[in-house]
Amino acid sequence: MTAPVRVLRVAAGGEGVGTLADGRTVFIPRAAPGDLVALTEVELRKRFARARIGQILEASPERVAPRCLHYDGDRCGGCQLQHLSPDAQRAAKSAIVGDQLRRIGHLAVVDPAVTPSDVEWGYRNKLTLAIAGGRIGLHRMDGSARLFDLQRCEIAAPALQELWAVLRPLRHALPADAERLVLRVDRDGGRHLIVECRAGAIWDGGGALGKKLVAAGMHVTIWWRPEGGAARVVSGSEDAYPATLFEQVNPRLGDEIRRYAVDQAGVASGERAWDLYAGIGETTELLLERGALVESVELDRRAMEQGVRRSRFGPPPGSQAPGGPVERHAGRVEALVGRLRRPDIVITNPPRIGMDAVVVAGIAAARPRRIVYVSCDPATLARDVARFGGGFVVTSVHAFDLFPQTAHVETVLVLEAA
Repeated sequence: MTAPVRVLRVAAGGEGVGTLADGRTVFIPRAAPGDLVALTEVELRKRFARARIGQILEASPERVAPRCLHYDGDRCGGCQLQHLSPDAQRAAKSAIVGDQLRRIGHLAVVDPAVTPSDVEWGYRNKLTLAIAGGRIGLHRMDGSARLFDLQRCEIAAPALQELWAVLRPLRHALPADAERLVLRVDRDGGRHLIVECRAGAIWDGGGALGKKLVAAGMHVTIWWRPEGGAARVVSGSEDAYPATLFEQVNPRLGDEIRRYAVDQAGVASGERAWDLYAGIGETTELLLERGALVESVELDRRAMEQGVRRSRFGPPPGSQAPGGPVERHAGRVEALVGRLRRPDIVITNPPRIGMDAVVVAGIAAARPRRIVYVSCDPATLARDVARFGGGFVVTSVHAFDLFPQTAHVETVLVLEAA
């Protein structure tokens, strides 16, 4: 063990940060700011080091006992901050967002306020499990391919915890080439199981598994998805909600973030708005309710079609009906951004990798008066904001604790034309 190290803060990935005697920064998983720790398994690199806690000599007042039996027992990689109090988690996320915007984006901003989730546990409407070596579970936090067999996930929604408790003893009914399971509950409370397999023979056991689940009191729509193929229902209603579409895993706070983003846009009736990376069109609906004329872009045509079915506004995908309040485009934003009408407002909600440089350039060239950027990764957010250059000014930053117990954070940043 090395000399004791005081943990100073939490880094972007959730590891504690301290300083070794030789001045190198050391990253320590499961460490809390204020801990005094003796380290073990120290791996020295040229500019930094990684280590594990060998012993906690002085525990931080922010340290709490993790609720999940897998967090320490199996060193689960799904959560990173269960050992911190909720207030400490949000303080860490605020500092992470502020640091990334200052360091990567070169922005003069303070650490933002963080809106908490209304629930700290049992919020995830989706649970993805890997299958290998007879185990069905999650990966360990060391990044290895090793799995531990999941008993219970404390951040999964109760409906999914109940489904897994029934399904776990029935693993023998899964296809032999199954590689991944996705458990999901939709907004109407319907349970779904997506069985992802290698490209091989069609699975004909879905109906039998569905009957076993019904016998156990669990009504589930079962989907089979071969590698490289589309998911199809093998047990349950063919008209079920398409469970493979992307939606926020914490839907209630996701709705709040969406409303906040549209409020920040300040769109007036008759103004033109872009909804980029539109998903199933929930932001589009809010903009239309405010009287905006919307052009939305979404890569997944199924998601766009689902949005049309749920929408109170027209026209359908691809329609060029003159005077309509919305025009929906299916395709990549980087391929379509140069073909959209000039907007007054842009709301963009890209995946974790952020926006392609072509998209940033396309938005900048269109010169909207306001851009609202919804981000699930502060680093790519900071990079993209820096790419806008001096043509836009950051006027507000607010964070949301969309993923309690993890190091992930959602941020809404507003830019105004300079």
